[in-house]
Amino acid sequence: MVEPDKMQVRFWGVRGSIPCPGPNTVRYGGNTSCVELRCGEDLLIFDAGTGLRGLGGALFAEKKPVHAEILCSHTHFDHICGIAFFAPCFSPANSLRFWAGHLPPGMRIHDVLTTSLSEPYLPNLVDVISAHLEFKDFEAGNTFSPREGITVRTAPLNHPGGATGYRVEWEGRSVAYITDTEHRPDELDANVLRLIEGVDVMIYDATYTEAEYVVHAGWGHSTWQEAAKLAKQASVKKLVLFHHDPSHTDDTLDGIAAELEKVNANAVIAHEGMVISL
Repeated sequence: MVEPDKMQVRFWGVRGSIPCPGPNTVRYGGNTSCVELRCGEDLLIFDAGTGLRGLGGALFAEKKPVHAEILCSHTHFDHICGIAFFAPCFSPANSLRFWAGHLPPGMRIHDVLTTSLSEPYLPNLVDVISAHLEFKDFEAGNTFSPREGITVRTAPLNHPGGATGYRVEWEGRSVAYITDTEHRPDELDANVLRLIEGVDVMIYDATYTEAEYVVHAGWGHSTWQEAAKLAKQASVKKLVLFHHDPSHTDDTLDGIAAELEKVNANAVIAHEGMVISL
């Protein structure tokens, strides 16, 4: 239970691209993107990857109605595949509102998600889900207030098919969620810098090392080295590396953590179950 005056971040899925369970990913986790953000009693969720299933189980155990804002970075499958397994979807006492700002004109988040929950991708779950669902489309770059006292600022990210970065502000505290994005080779990304300026917590796509990025340019992801540069330029208070490559074992991430500590003492690598309170 989050205290009414606290802002709290909890990580349920920290991987990118595909789940990667196994003996070499036990400590950091193998689920795909899902981050819970509590602003007092209000619940926001960044992305709906396989980590959403664990969050759903925890919410079900609370035995209270769930009213959540789900902020989609984009709708590549690793970021939405947890919806079908999210327990709160299957109770009429719950309400879930999905937000997306990356889609091109004429395409709506309602259509994308309901298609993904239907044949031939899954048994037709649209007729089974009993929670009240809402769908909100916006243009990346817009600012909106999903709940009283909460401000959400957004920006477009550099990713194939588009993606949206978020900054949530509440009671003088702030969290930025920046994934899936590819950095600019010759300059720091101005859209990202605007979202992260002075932020308390910056969650950033650090899929690759610089050496790995050389053969993955154009894939839509960034590096931990770029994360450190952005955090320094924007006076970020705490940097959290996120969206780990599925090939990065626990030992690989330990090695990155050791290198990261040399350049940013206030940076950590996200792992499932990690909690940050503000």
